[in-house]
Amino acid sequence: MSLTKIEQLFKAKLALLQQQGISKGNEKIITGRKAAIDGFGPRYFLDGYRDQAFLRMNSNSYLGLTEHPQLIQAEAEAVERFGTGPGAVRFISGTYQSHVELEKKLAQFHGRDAAMIMSAAYATMIGVLPQFISDETLVVSDALNHNCIINAIRLAHPVRKEVYAHADMKALDHILAANKGQVRRVCVVTDGIFSMRGDHASLDQINSCCQRHEAGYEEGIITVVDDSHGVGAFGQTGRGTEEYCGGKADILIATLGKAFGVNGGYVAASSVVIAYLRETAPLYIYSNPITPAEAAAAIAALDIVDSQEGLGLLEKLRSLSERLRTGLERLDFETLSGEHPIVPILVRDTEKTSALVSHLFAHQILATGLNYPVVPKGGQEIRLQVSAEHTEKDVDYLLSVLAKFNR
Repeated sequence: MSLTKIEQLFKAKLALLQQQGISKGNEKIITGRKAAIDGFGPRYFLDGYRDQAFLRMNSNSYLGLTEHPQLIQAEAEAVERFGTGPGAVRFISGTYQSHVELEKKLAQFHGRDAAMIMSAAYATMIGVLPQFISDETLVVSDALNHNCIINAIRLAHPVRKEVYAHADMKALDHILAANKGQVRRVCVVTDGIFSMRGDHASLDQINSCCQRHEAGYEEGIITVVDDSHGVGAFGQTGRGTEEYCGGKADILIATLGKAFGVNGGYVAASSVVIAYLRETAPLYIYSNPITPAEAAAAIAALDIVDSQEGLGLLEKLRSLSERLRTGLERLDFETLSGEHPIVPILVRDTEKTSALVSHLFAHQILATGLNYPVVPKGGQEIRLQVSAEHTEKDVDYLLSVLAKFNR
């Protein structure tokens, strides 16, 4: 028995990834955090970079809650009470009081009958979506949907799959009209906020389109929305894309690991659907849940978001995002309009995208570059992500560094 032969295949695959420019490479390791000072937000130290302190513009912690004293206290107290881990899957002996309380609070937050937490949002989509897809189901997906949706559809083996051009409601309408009488059920699945661009699905229009065609399908049309980047960071009170658009998904999937600053994923829906998923979703049944302490911290995060403090953080987030977008336009960088804290710089060139990431890093700014084939040719970009822990001085420093880039 030996790995020698297969390791040669793996080495070739790794070399190809590097050649294509999509290798992740060595991970940057955060070793410490420098507190906010002199009007600037916190900075982060990296292994191998001595005393350089970096501005993090590539974090999903949109509200900056990871260091909030209420979350830290809630998690610490729950660790003292329940220990460090659940010790079992939910149906055996891994369900703790904080898990149940969190699920009730998430359901209330989203105006649903029930909710179910899982280990991560990716695992939630992979575990949940196939449970709505039979061998007589058509799945309809936006072209820019997240990798978790793509892989969940692959695992589900629907009888048919259709992909419509990004946000193209006419294309969605055509697909739903053309497939009547050919399948019993349709599952329309989309991101709420599209993670590469920060734009959003028009849920109100999607719902209207589905309602027009639902009578043509014996088992109806189900809408599934993954709003992991929207919930807690988008909408007047942080209810995400649903709140912003006025539309509501049948099945809402989101995360605790971005704006809420903790860990884990969840699904919110009717009580019948959640009861069904508890009995059928394998990544819920056979995987440990998040720890009781993480659940307690998530409860604290929801309390903050649903308070005057939370409204203030959301307003600050919108203000800083607008300041960044306005500054980019002033510098003649191409970006997308919107209110979400994902603010892309559309570079549209692989070499320039890599050069801009390196330029930012040389000035102690962490940012994510997205190159072909991760994005289509002509779609190369820098994804900047604003956080409520940032300040106006941080945004202005970022803009001053971008102004020095030789294009």
